[in-house]
Amino acid sequence: MIQAQATARYVRTSAQKAGLVLGLIRGKDVNRALATLRFTKKSVAGDIAKVLRSAIANAQQKDGFSGDVDRLFVSACYANQGPSQKRVRPAPMGRAFRVLKRTAHLTVAVAERPEKVVPVAAGGAEGKPARRPRAKKPAQSAGRTPGGRGPRSNQEKAKE
Repeated sequence: MIQAQATARYVRTSAQKAGLVLGLIRGKDVNRALATLRFTKKSVAGDIAKVLRSAIANAQQKDGFSGDVDRLFVSACYANQGPSQKRVRPAPMGRAFRVLKRTAHLTVAVAERPEKVVPVAAGGAEGKPARRPRAKKPAQSAGRTPGGRGPRSNQEKAKE
């Protein structure tokens, strides 16, 4: 099974915002993930699509790749926090507010799905396999109500 990854470092967005978009593509096939990113209304989606295409290209260059891109899926994707640029913004009365311009490191890993192996049924029974008969429900015990909801009340016992 082929695995490949790609990383974009120092992307000018917060890791939290990127993580929201990465959660949309986690576990999906690469074609569906690219389509999802194309129609996502977040600016970081373009950066993530670029990293995903790079991860696909890295997988194609590996030895042992089957050549079928349709078998690739997003096995892992995450956004780590990068260094923050500190800036100063003027505030009223001669003060200053600090502005943090955050960055993130985006990582997307793709892997190849294993081929599905279909077992061949041995024997002459073709078509549907034989079904087992349903098990019968056990008889209700004397300490339960007819509906099966807990022990009987004293009034119900007195009626008998």
